[in-house]
Amino acid sequence: MHQHIEWDDPGRASVSEYFKNDPNHTEPYPGAILSARFQHRIVRVKVQTYREDEGVSIGTVAAILDEHGHRYKSQDKLHIDDIVRLPDDKRAMEHWDEDEKAR
Repeated sequence: MHQHIEWDDPGRASVSEYFKNDPNHTEPYPGAILSARFQHRIVRVKVQTYREDEGVSIGTVAAILDEHGHRYKSQDKLHIDDIVRLPDDKRAMEHWDEDEKAR
């Protein structure tokens, strides 16, 4: 069973927004590594399956990092190897700019 996570809004780092007009952008696939934000940390998720009808990837947490690249084993209730659902609209680029760090 997967863990329910309230992902941070990716804001300007939104993958969906960035690729919304790109017909060649591929959907997530098993083995792909996706990124999202949770409590101002970067979370990398290794995709196990993608549900196209829901626009959701299901996978395991592969890494939890801060904006400086420091790694963590957990962040609040989220831990490495947890199984999570990651909706397409919560996927984020890993670029951090000064405005986002100040939040």
